[in-house]
Amino acid sequence: MNEAESIDVTPARPSGMPAHGISFGEAVRVWARVAALSFGGPAGQIAVMHRILVEEKRWIGETRFLHALNYCMLLPGPEAQQLAIYIGWLLHKTKGGLVAGILFVLPGLVAIMALSWIYAIFGNVGAVQALFFGLKAAVLAIVLEAVVRVGKRALRNNVMVALAAAAFIAIFFFHIPFPLIILTAAVIGFIGGRSGLAPFMTGNGHGKVGGKQVADADTALGEDIPAHARPTVGWSLKIAAIFLALWFAPVLGLLALFGPGNVFTDIAVFFSKMAVVTFGGAYAVLAYVAQQAVTTYGWLKPGEMLDGLGMAETTPGPLIMVTQFVGFMGAFRAPGTLNPLVAGTLGGLLTTWVTFTPCFLWIFLGAPYIEKLRSNKALSAALATITAAVVGVILNLAVWFALHVLFRELHERHGFGMAVDVPVLSSINIPSLILTVGALLAVFRFKIGMLPVLAVCSVLGLLYGLAIGAV
Repeated sequence: MNEAESIDVTPARPSGMPAHGISFGEAVRVWARVAALSFGGPAGQIAVMHRILVEEKRWIGETRFLHALNYCMLLPGPEAQQLAIYIGWLLHKTKGGLVAGILFVLPGLVAIMALSWIYAIFGNVGAVQALFFGLKAAVLAIVLEAVVRVGKRALRNNVMVALAAAAFIAIFFFHIPFPLIILTAAVIGFIGGRSGLAPFMTGNGHGKVGGKQVADADTALGEDIPAHARPTVGWSLKIAAIFLALWFAPVLGLLALFGPGNVFTDIAVFFSKMAVVTFGGAYAVLAYVAQQAVTTYGWLKPGEMLDGLGMAETTPGPLIMVTQFVGFMGAFRAPGTLNPLVAGTLGGLLTTWVTFTPCFLWIFLGAPYIEKLRSNKALSAALATITAAVVGVILNLAVWFALHVLFRELHERHGFGMAVDVPVLSSINIPSLILTVGALLAVFRFKIGMLPVLAVCSVLGLLYGLAIGAV
């Protein structure tokens, strides 16, 4: 071999550049783009990430993408945001996960906060009420569509259908707490999976996500496991201590300063509990949040919960951002010595902090052990039964919304250990019914997208308000 042949002409990798060749600055720009396009709930958000990260950028392959998604589906919290944290961490360690997760939430945080201010200041203005009158019909149609979508994925046999029905009966008729329903479903699925029973061996329902199937070997990340992704006890203890401190510091501080019963303490404790039981996505947990926020704490009225969901549906970011609106309104209405808007802002930010900080903990602590989780059939069966139960919970949410959207008056009836809200038929809201039927036709018959349906229903609500002189 002569001297010319022995010279390495491969361009030198810049100092500090990861082996996969993706700079941190480029990743920040891409995560900002993903965040700006994260409309449409978790299905739409996951599809956006797949299109950009797998098909367009080829940073990560199909199998690895689904591997991460399957793990995130095992966790409480918004799976789309956790998927962003996971991939960001896989590419650029902890700082990558932090940037990806924070950027994913940031646009929604700003948008919901601005809308909450407008709602608090102008909520009684006729135009605002008419606008949200139209939004409620669209939101009801979208929640019903979520029931169908998740049901098609999860209810693959009669056992899963029965679990979904049992979950609906438990929460709708007997008001069994949402966390208990999820825990029971998980135990049933885990036992069924360990026993090898066929109905429980259904997997998690995730198959092909996008149009192009990209092999892991053909991507920047490749098939190898990065050094930082290998679990160590020291790392696990360190990251757990940091994020548990970040999560619980404001909760314990508020308890020490104000004690139980203060609105900020209630917000911190309630949404911290919610953060560990939010399996199945935002639609599933909203019934639990609505039940507690409306009936237990009195932070909202039933119709206002729908207004908040309408805000979350029309802004980028996880749908669970609706909880920020709940926290805002709760503190706004019980501000103590603070200005109501200042109290509301602090309440909303506190809600967001205790809702999303655990998401980083789940990923940074658990992702290094993902291979063990992925091969565990009992855990996969537990996930399948949780998802089936979630269908029943979302159906409960849809029925709850429908009763409050379509009827002006409900009476609670008791018997056989049950408590059921029965509508007064003479109080049916005909304009709302017409608008809801139109939204349902748009979603189910004509397959019109979520944002156009929300926009058209809002405009029709505004026109109705003008017609009756409410605006």
